[in-house]
Amino acid sequence: MSREPMIKRKTAIGYKTEEKTVMRGYDLSDLAEKGYSFYDAMFILYQGSIPTSAEEEMLKYEMGEFMEHSMSPSAASAIAVIAGRPNLPTAIAASIMTFGGVHGPGAAHGYMMNKYIERAQKEGKSPEEMGKILVDEYMDAGEPVMGMGQPQHRDGDPRAEPTHLKQEELKIDGVYLKLQRSIEKHFHARREREGKSFVGVNVVGAGNTALMDIGFSPNAAWCIGSVSRGYSCAAHALYNMKRGRAWAASRNEPMVQMLDLSLIKYVGPEDREVPTQEERQEYARKQKESGEYKKWVI
Repeated sequence: MSREPMIKRKTAIGYKTEEKTVMRGYDLSDLAEKGYSFYDAMFILYQGSIPTSAEEEMLKYEMGEFMEHSMSPSAASAIAVIAGRPNLPTAIAASIMTFGGVHGPGAAHGYMMNKYIERAQKEGKSPEEMGKILVDEYMDAGEPVMGMGQPQHRDGDPRAEPTHLKQEELKIDGVYLKLQRSIEKHFHARREREGKSFVGVNVVGAGNTALMDIGFSPNAAWCIGSVSRGYSCAAHALYNMKRGRAWAASRNEPMVQMLDLSLIKYVGPEDREVPTQEERQEYARKQKESGEYKKWVI
C-alpha cells in the first residue's frame, strides 16, 4: 500500500531531469551556450526574467566592486577559522556569518527606502521631498541614517559615488536613486548646519539603491552582497590554507591575539593599472608569458 509523503514542498526555482537542469524555466546549458553570463543567471535566479543589457551591466558592476574589502571582520574571520584547519567551507560560512547591522551587505537600508517610497506615494510627495522628511525624522530621533557613513573611509566611501554615476550612465536612475540622492543632499546640509563633520554615503547605500532600481528586493540584494563577498573570503581562507601556517603556537613566537587586524600584513602584488577591454587580451597574454601570475595563484 503506497503512502503519500508526509511533507510536501514546492519550489518555483528549478528542476532537473536526466537530460537537463532548468532554472526559472530556462535550460542552464542553453543559457551558457547562447552567451548569457553568471550575472544574467543571478538576475534570472532571483527575478525569474532575463535582464536587459543595462541591468546585467549594473549587476556586474555592483558585484565586482563589493567583492573585496581587505581586513574586514568577514575576511579576518575566514583567516581565523581556517587557522584551525577545518574543511574550507567552514571558514567561508564563518565569514558570511559576520554580516550584520554594521558590516557587510544588509536589508535594513532597503526596507527603509521601501517604507518611505510607499509613504511618498500615499502622501503625494516627490522623492526629493521625502528624502528631507526621512533625514529629519531619523536625525531628530537620534537614529543613524542607514546607508551613510563608513568608518574606514572618513572622506567618503570610494565605491559609492561611482555606483551612482554608473546608474546614471546606464539610464537606470529610478525612484530609489532619486530618493537616495535626496537623502544625501539633506543629510549633508543638516550636518553642516549643526557644525558636524562630513559623512558620505557608503557602498551599501549606493549598492542597494542600484540593485533595487533594477528590481531586487532588500533581502535579495542582501543575498547578492553575501555571495560577492563570500568569494573574497574564500580566497582569504584558501590563501592562508595553502601559503600560511596552521595555528601552531611555539615558544619562539610571541603571544598574539588572532583578531588583532594589525598583525595581518598584505604581501600581494604591487598596485597595478587595470587594462581597458581593448587591451585585455594582450595584457593577459603578456602576464602568462612572464610567469608572474603564478606567484599569486591559490
